[in-house]
Amino acid sequence: GGKKIRSTIILNTAKIFNLNPNKVINICAAVECIHAYSLIHDDLPCMDNDKLRRGKPSTHIKFGESTAILAGNSLLTTAFEILSDENLKVEDKIKAKLINFLSRCSGQTGIAGGQYLDLSYEKKKVSLQKILNMELKKTGKLFEFCCVAPLLIKKNQKNLNTFSKIGK
Repeated sequence: GGKKIRSTIILNTAKIFNLNPNKVINICAAVECIHAYSLIHDDLPCMDNDKLRRGKPSTHIKFGESTAILAGNSLLTTAFEILSDENLKVEDKIKAKLINFLSRCSGQTGIAGGQYLDLSYEKKKVSLQKILNMELKKTGKLFEFCCVAPLLIKKNQKNLNTFSKIGK
């Protein structure tokens, strides 16, 4: 299920810069792993405790909480396994940049940090700026990665400089 919009962004950005889709398809898979992990963990009882995801039982409801945690952790690490694999036909220097950037978009400055803010804002009145900052981390950083990853592969420095100003 799901729209796989993040993969679509990667593929469409690659198309804009005349990159072969085969050059970015593994990156799409890695991003989908990150996104799926974040949804599984977001639904956990210690987080949002959602019983349903897209009209179906959440992972922790269907398979148990410990299995959900392990599935989320496995998806997170699988994303980096995919990016570091020799099947990703890009220079090692570019692989390292992709891994570093996706790590930052997924960790405390990205998804995990956004989720922390989301949980800390529950039942509190917070400013619009704080909500926007939370959403930038929780959702926006992964979208930023999807737009920038094809540029890293293309090594398009002019456009990378433009993207690096986003969110600052």
